[in-house]
Amino acid sequence: MAFTSTTGTSALPVESSQSAIHWGPILGGVAAAIGVTLILAMFGSGLGLTMISPWSGESSSAASVGLSAAIWLVVVQWLSAALGGYLTGRLRTKWAAVHTDEVFFRDTAHGFVSWAIATIIVAGFLTSSLTSLAGAGAQAVGSVAQAAGVAGTAAAASSANSGSTGNPATAYFTDALLRPQQISARAETDNGAATAEISRILVNGASAGNIPEEDKAYMAGIIAARTGLSPDEARGRVDVVLKRVDDAKVAAQKAADDARKAAATTAMIGSLSLLVGAFISSAAAAFGGRQRDEEEDVLLSTRI
Repeated sequence: MAFTSTTGTSALPVESSQSAIHWGPILGGVAAAIGVTLILAMFGSGLGLTMISPWSGESSSAASVGLSAAIWLVVVQWLSAALGGYLTGRLRTKWAAVHTDEVFFRDTAHGFVSWAIATIIVAGFLTSSLTSLAGAGAQAVGSVAQAAGVAGTAAAASSANSGSTGNPATAYFTDALLRPQQISARAETDNGAATAEISRILVNGASAGNIPEEDKAYMAGIIAARTGLSPDEARGRVDVVLKRVDDAKVAAQKAADDARKAAATTAMIGSLSLLVGAFISSAAAAFGGRQRDEEEDVLLSTRI
């Protein structure tokens, strides 16, 4: 595009040699935002610890603690974004011969870039911390797995000593094939084997989702032989225990579903908070830049 001078000749447009982005104010806003984030996060951690107590009845509920933490994280995000954006706009030098709309756009862009860099750095710090925690957790799980392996070996040896042989994965089906006609005789002569067999029935029922009626009747027979209860009382005890198992399973599923819902809500609130933080940082940078230009114009007018 060319401009026509008063003499009728064509002249090239004047292009500024300076970049439209100033990294000094941006990095200053980033440093301020990160510093405020760390200070407020530590302060929030202290407040959170005051809500938790090892004594019964003195701690706040998990829902209250989680809601307070989410609200505080939103407050931290907004305050740090506002301060970082304002400093970014206030510390930049004045753009001479630039239209007002362009100045507003550059200020908002500077505030957004400052917010983005600070968010990336804080997210990287949190990711590093979570990775360290995950590594410690993996090490703990490895120790538990090793202990479980030792316990499993001991259990396998105990099972072999109790007369159970073969692959542990097929032990339940082996028991079903070798069940004697006289339950009471086996229960009275080998209580350890009967206890192990009931355990395998319960484990198989937990993995399959239900326990067949013949297995329930078999367990009731063993219980009646060992405790002296009547068959009906033994079957009632089996039903009560299985009901407890089902209740525990439902409670675990409900806890997992509640955790899923809480994680989904936290993710949505976090993303919305980040969007609002980006807007606050951009608006604060535009406000700070406008204040800076207005004060300089006032200073120039007083000098004139």
